[in-house]
Amino acid sequence: MEKAKISDAETVIHILQDEIRRSYQARYDHRLHAMLLVTQGMSCRKVSDLLGDSPRSVAYWVRRFENEGLAGLADADRPGRPGRLSAQHMQKVQEALRLTPSDYGLSANLWDGKLLSHFIEQHLDISLGVRQCQRLFRQLNFRLRKPRPLIAKADPELQEAFKKNR
Repeated sequence: MEKAKISDAETVIHILQDEIRRSYQARYDHRLHAMLLVTQGMSCRKVSDLLGDSPRSVAYWVRRFENEGLAGLADADRPGRPGRLSAQHMQKVQEALRLTPSDYGLSANLWDGKLLSHFIEQHLDISLGVRQCQRLFRQLNFRLRKPRPLIAKADPELQEAFKKNR
């Protein structure tokens, strides 16, 4: 049988390691593989070289596995400041984004971060920055759309004649 080869292995290694770091489940599976190799007699240093982690990390996983079992390999909750919007607030924001701002008495046709920030402060009595409101669009699977600019004093007939596809 011929030895399998991957072209540009260096790049593929980085891509795979990034993919492992991206999700909780992948990191857990990665640690399971490390434990499997350690239990089969490999040293922490050899496992770390093979999997691309530091030897100290592998030793730390082994110690956690010995003390806590499989639960020790799972990611712990990450500390951080709790969000200002509750699940009910997020539901209200999502419902609002499905409608137009003019439905809420606002003087715009499309939602943007500044307008959403104003809406949340006005209707939910919560102060959020414009950038955080822009992140909410992505978090709630909405796209931030911007209207096409209108050119002042433009002749509509000349514009129509200039268009490629009429």
